[in-house]
Amino acid sequence: MLLTFGTLFALLMAYRSGLIKATENFKLGVFAATGGIALVYLVTMVMQLFGMNVSYIHGSGVIGIGFSLFVVVIAPLNLVLDFDFIESGVEQGAPKYMEWYGAFGLMVTLVWLYVEFLRLLSKLQSRN
Repeated sequence: MLLTFGTLFALLMAYRSGLIKATENFKLGVFAATGGIALVYLVTMVMQLFGMNVSYIHGSGVIGIGFSLFVVVIAPLNLVLDFDFIESGVEQGAPKYMEWYGAFGLMVTLVWLYVEFLRLLSKLQSRN
């Protein structure tokens, strides 16, 4: 939990100070990487339904740990997109119910980041 909340607060401070800006190219890159990760997870789940084992991504080998590291880098970048969504909604005077969309997006990203940190730590622990 400390890794997740530490990442949240570090990125919030970096975003608020202007070190990280959500430009259109940044948004496109993060969206494409997140979509690629979702596609890998979806294909893996479908393959497992048909009895095919894709253990190299979920295993504790070099590829599995590398994939988890990649996801742990991309997941926090989605926090920057969440911060930008919330900030632009405030600037544009979005209706009150839009607060829930911002809060929900932030919560989903935090849960995803937490689960990915747990997966990475589990893979690193099983290597020892």
